[in-house]
Order: sequence, then structure tokens, then C-alpha cells
Amino acid sequence: MAYAGTATLTISELREFASFSASEQRYIRRSLDVGLGRQDAFKLWARDANESASIRDQYVAYQNLKALRAMRPDDEAFADIETFVGKLLRMAAFDLAQDRLDSFSAFRFLYERLLGAWVRPWLPGAFCGAAALPQIRPDRRRVLLHSISEAAATAPGWSDREPSFYPEFIEKEAA
Repeated sequence: MAYAGTATLTISELREFASFSASEQRYIRRSLDVGLGRQDAFKLWARDANESASIRDQYVAYQNLKALRAMRPDDEAFADIETFVGKLLRMAAFDLAQDRLDSFSAFRFLYERLLGAWVRPWLPGAFCGAAALPQIRPDRRRVLLHSISEAAATAPGWSDREPSFYPEFIEKEAA
């Protein structure tokens, strides 16, 4: 019976990923390759010099992932909050400034996989904080901030179930 529940949740994750735009899907897969060290992101994702530079910048922006995973601040205490939130906000701002994630849902999907289920309570604040920064163009700020629902921003609790679907690069077959 537990397998059926896990399968149902995995299917819902697949459906959620399928609901994202092609650009969001591509960026999420690329970001997981960079952040989880799964593949050579340059070889798989760089189509030109600009994309190579963006990937290089992403590796730099994601250099604090290991430290963030280890921090796991207490949801109720304020110790070390500035260090954790500062690092998370910096990374979130980088991702949102790339203009490839157009919604809180896509952002949450990515960050749950980069950091784990425990980060869910921190994601609405990080998303809103990063989206409101002056580094994000005003028209993008509007789109991003309108994408987070009141329910997501004010949720009284979050699931601690780890994600099970991690999308990967799929090579197109030659016709």
C-alpha cells in the first residue's frame, strides 16, 4: 500500500513538472545538474558562449549549497537566521534574475530538489525577498510576485516528504 501512495505522489510531481514552460523545465534540469553535480552542465546545456557564461555564474552562485544543506535553521528560533537567509536569498535572486523561472511553483520545485523537503517553510520568504530585489526588473517582479498564492505564502505547515522525481536531460534521437 505504501508503494501505491509513493507512486501517486511521483505521478503528481511528474504532472507538476509537465505544467511548467519548456524554458522552466530546461532551466530546472540544468540547475539540478549544476547543483547536484549530476552531469557536466557545460557539455549538456551550453549552446553558445552566453549560456556557458551563465552556467559558470550558476556554479559560483550555487557554491553555498553544501553549507545551506548543513545549516537547517530552526523554524522557530532566530539563531543563524541571517547567514542562512542571506545565502538562500542570494542564490534565489540569481535564479530569478536568469528570467527562466516564471513562477513560485517552478522555484519551489527546483529548491525542494536542491536542498530537500526541510526547506519548504523558507521558500515563500526567499522567493518574495529575491523577487522584490532591485536586481529583478520591475515587470519581472510583478509576474513573479503575482505567481505566489496566498495559500503558499501563509501555509500553516509543510509536508516533510522528500521529492521523488528529479528530471534529467533527455537526448533527442536522430530522425
